[in-house]
Amino acid sequence: MDGMLENLSKTEFISVCVQDPRLHKDDLWHTHIDYEICLHTNSMCFRKKASSVRRRYSEFVWLRHCLERNALIIEIPKLPPWNPFFSLRNTGQVTQRMKGLQEFLEIVLQTPLLLSDSRLHLFLQSDLSVTKIEKCALGKTRYTVAEAIQRSSSGYISRLEDKASCDSDCESTSSSGLGLSVDTAIRESPLPFSESSDRDPELFSCLSEFSNKYQLIEP
Repeated sequence: MDGMLENLSKTEFISVCVQDPRLHKDDLWHTHIDYEICLHTNSMCFRKKASSVRRRYSEFVWLRHCLERNALIIEIPKLPPWNPFFSLRNTGQVTQRMKGLQEFLEIVLQTPLLLSDSRLHLFLQSDLSVTKIEKCALGKTRYTVAEAIQRSSSGYISRLEDKASCDSDCESTSSSGLGLSVDTAIRESPLPFSESSDRDPELFSCLSEFSNKYQLIEP
């Protein structure tokens, strides 16, 4: 039995690739580059076994700060340094930064304790902005971490956010004869805010059992 488990653990992998840089024009004066993050794994600690999202450099900076703040005893790997002379149209500089971002993620994904942070999973496997990731990890959204990951590209999250926006725009008015306001009805809605935390209990439980059974395979 032990031999079977050992053989199983040897086949587990987490493969990540940062690729396909794209230039986006924000307005007349501002542009930015984002990168595709492709993740492929059979690890039980990931809700989706294959995913693809796009992130920009500033979002990587945010992620590193979150991980550093949440894992005080672990040394977080460095990101490619910010370069005041970085040119979005310089292929060599863009490629070098892209390689550094991949190396950062590879080291992070080899650290089991960091894999318990739900913000890392949302960063890698959802299309939420960093602001919405923070809110989701704190349980301040109408969707859970699992829903944000599993349904990130289905439009489900957008529909929930549209409903939340509509609810917040409703004015508080007295209900006839009951003295209840619209606000009260919203608070008693069958769609309460989800309870969550930075550390996903399910992921943390998974990691405690499989913390020594990961290897990272370069794509």
